[in-house]
Amino acid sequence: MHRTQHGHDGHAYDDHAYDGHAYDEHADDYEPSLDEPDEPYLPGARPRPRPRRRRTLALTAAVLVALALLPVAVDRVVAARIESRTAEAFQQGMGTPEAPEVEVRGFPVVTQAASGTLRHVDITAHDIPARGSARPLPVSELSLSLDGLTKADDDSEARARSARASAFLSYPDVSGALGLEISQGDRPGRVSAVVQLPLSQEVTVTTTVSAVSGNRIAFEDFAVTGGSLPAAGSAILDRVFERPIRLRNIPDGLRLRSVTTTADGLDAEFTGRSVTFRPEEA
Repeated sequence: MHRTQHGHDGHAYDDHAYDGHAYDEHADDYEPSLDEPDEPYLPGARPRPRPRRRRTLALTAAVLVALALLPVAVDRVVAARIESRTAEAFQQGMGTPEAPEVEVRGFPVVTQAASGTLRHVDITAHDIPARGSARPLPVSELSLSLDGLTKADDDSEARARSARASAFLSYPDVSGALGLEISQGDRPGRVSAVVQLPLSQEVTVTTTVSAVSGNRIAFEDFAVTGGSLPAAGSAILDRVFERPIRLRNIPDGLRLRSVTTTADGLDAEFTGRSVTFRPEEA
């Protein structure tokens, strides 16, 4: 029931009035005009950016990122091409069953290739055979670290300003080269050799291992550690150990600096300057 009351000043007021505005009981059915904005404009608030502008900014950012990455992608393609050709040439020259792992370091590679000198190249090759030797000793793994690598215009050779290398020689391969069963010795720097004697007898000896000139590995100062070695057996070991084994499958210019014994084989370390790779001579 609608009531009209009188205020203290004698004027009538509606009990549905609030703050001087009439209350419309049908206010819930109000629908905004199509001309009105979706959100009220607040003084000081920034209007939301249009979707088209957002898409334009996103596209521009994507283009800038692509342009920034393009030189990197091109450089990576050039590096991969050089690495592939280097691996192929090394495999053909050294006669490895598989192509080695090659990595050209430094950025950008494009400018290095244009100058004709690669600042640093790492090569890791496996199972390098030893040909042309009476006692061939294959290299199970050869890791090369080359600085300042250049190649001849006719591709006849490649030359590194300086290089370091590490070669791993497995005990089975050392055994094949010496004709004795070789394993790790009783202390560092020594290997153990088993000598087969007549009547199924065995004698175990140990000998020191060292690097000598000419990229050779020497076996010296053998001592009997198991069994009894007759004079004839001692003479045989003298002949076996008197001549060092030369490593013939190492790039020219590398010099053997040290040999250490491990549980699985020998580690040989090399350094050199003006290290040359000649595929036709490998």
